[in-house]
Parts: sequence; C-alpha cells; structure tokens
Amino acid sequence: MIKNNLSKIMGEKRVNMTVLSKQSGISRTAIFQLYHNNTAHISFETMDKLCKALNCDVGDLFNYIEDNSNL
Repeated sequence: MIKNNLSKIMGEKRVNMTVLSKQSGISRTAIFQLYHNNTAHISFETMDKLCKALNCDVGDLFNYIEDNSNL
C-alpha cells in the first residue's frame, strides 16, 4: 500500500491548502482530495508541482507499506 504524506508535510511546513494551491498551480480541490487520501492516482506533473512548491522529494510525499491483508 502506498501512504500519502501530504498532510504531514503541509503541517510541518505550516502551509495551508490555499497557499499550496497558489504556489503549485494545482487546484484547491485536487489538493483537498490528496490531503484526505481520496484519490486513486496522481500524475507525474502533479507530483513535480508538489515537490517544487514544498521543496521536497517524491520519497517524502509517499511511502510504501507492505499490506499482507490480501494474502
């Protein structure tokens, strides 16, 4: 399972959704959905914009956690 760390990073950097939207060019709605883990996918372009706006790496935004529940 892939874990999204956007809310954690935004909290650490004290950036709200409106500011991140303006800095990244990503709609506030899309950021809201990412923040609340309500998305099934994310584009490379969106990841790039988030990394630039938050000054972080892709590995900071996402973690892989092994999910054994489907075995």
